[in-house]
Amino acid sequence: QVQLVESGGGLVQPGGSLRLSCAASGRIWSLYGMGWYRQAPGKQRELVGFISSSGTTNYGDSVKGRFTVSRDNDKNTVYLQMNNLKPEDTAVYYCNAKKEFFQQLLNDFWGPGTQVTVSS
Repeated sequence: QVQLVESGGGLVQPGGSLRLSCAASGRIWSLYGMGWYRQAPGKQRELVGFISSSGTTNYGDSVKGRFTVSRDNDKNTVYLQMNNLKPEDTAVYYCNAKKEFFQQLLNDFWGPGTQVTVSS
């Protein structure tokens, strides 16, 4: 069965760092793009960072230069390194995996999310 499980969330002070992990099982994940979205209360879900099966990355404008997404295909794990955290980064962070064929979405899987709170 497909399973994506996030870990590493918690409370951190402004300017601090956190590293989120997403452990995936149930598919050949090296064929998928994988990454992170987030949603704060009262706001729309937004892209944080994504890495394709070939290693190409893209980020939301609000996190560029501060966050880095990476993946370890041998461990079936995707990471989100978050540096210089700001209160506006507070949200539930969701792991996502997508399989595409010439830009057509074939599969779209989600984890249950992990809370990140940036506060003094």
